[in-house]
Amino acid sequence: MDLVEGHLAREVPENVPVWDIDPYDPAILSDPTDYYAELRRLGPFVYIPKYAMLACGRFEVTKTVFSDWERFVSSRGVGLQDFSLETPWRPHSIILEVDPPDHTKTRTVMSRAMSPRAVNNLKEAFQTAADSLIDQLLEQGPFEAVEDLAETYPTTVFPEAVGLHKSDRRRLVDYGAMVFNALGPDNALRQQAMAKGPDIVPWITEQCERKNLRTDGIGASIYAAADNGDITEAEAGMLVRSLLSAGVDTTVSGIGSALWCLATHPEEFEKLKEDPSLARPAFEETLRYTSPVHSFCRTANLDTEVAGISIAEGTKILCVLAAANLDEDHWPNADRFDIERRPVGHLALGTGIHGCVGQNIARAELEAVLSAIARKVETITLTGDAIWRPNNAIHALDRMPLSFTAKS
Repeated sequence: MDLVEGHLAREVPENVPVWDIDPYDPAILSDPTDYYAELRRLGPFVYIPKYAMLACGRFEVTKTVFSDWERFVSSRGVGLQDFSLETPWRPHSIILEVDPPDHTKTRTVMSRAMSPRAVNNLKEAFQTAADSLIDQLLEQGPFEAVEDLAETYPTTVFPEAVGLHKSDRRRLVDYGAMVFNALGPDNALRQQAMAKGPDIVPWITEQCERKNLRTDGIGASIYAAADNGDITEAEAGMLVRSLLSAGVDTTVSGIGSALWCLATHPEEFEKLKEDPSLARPAFEETLRYTSPVHSFCRTANLDTEVAGISIAEGTKILCVLAAANLDEDHWPNADRFDIERRPVGHLALGTGIHGCVGQNIARAELEAVLSAIARKVETITLTGDAIWRPNNAIHALDRMPLSFTAKS
């Protein structure tokens, strides 16, 4: 049995082009636009020999593979490794890396803990924190947008919402980066991220214990499900851990990307200033246009066919969500950032049963930040180059110097 990066090396399916490219090349991860366009042009699937896997980037095909959990499973790992063949580096996520019926059980618990009512109860605190931070940055003058805003805001409000007694911005951000880098090959990005594990993972695990959580947060709601017998105490801790791995880094990326979009498209920022109620649509368009999670994998769990292509059981498929979100055949003028587009159905937060369970909290956070900016900020100016941070699964800024001017 030949394995490549922990999964079966299947032969090239008939009528699938072979593309000798490394989608995890840092240069591509930093500037992926041409890669996305060529992936879509080549066909419904390509075969990437370096990793012996298929990749898809057209909207309809990507949505099919990504959402059809019966044929293309998450339980064998959403990265390159096949969990049925190798043991993952940490216990698998019991919300992200499982399928029904196990997924149904944990999804129900998480959905209840982050219900619309629970999120509504957080909105006032989110908005107060956003207003305060934007006021502070307006007084500060030029600032580093990633560190001072994109990282600071979610690592302040989200741990508070979860109910953590302690918060450590660097550890929270680095933990998310480590989890997402681990989904790729054993390249330098993954190795550098994993090297931080001995410091980060024990701290994260400790914070997720019941004794280290307030009794009025999302974490306590999850542990209440253990008290009711819906899940075990250990599973409750794992679900809280999943909140911290997926609920910080993606929001950090979303805020940074939204700032970049508005700074580089001043005409769209003018629309937002004129109508702050466009904060939510502006975030949705940011998600479509920049796709904070650029790629996730699925594994074919049986011999099957998609778009006329035969796919063998055990085949790893790289679902390039960011390419699908820029598909001109689905989104007219897809390469244009337009906050009035209202891109219902984009894939940036997943789709189907594996849609991001915390997406309503992410939307509430971003809506608070963008509405505060719309009400308080007159201009957003890049004062230097925006530098993107390569990651095997996340498309995020590393640094971006900005300045705000206040409305008179």
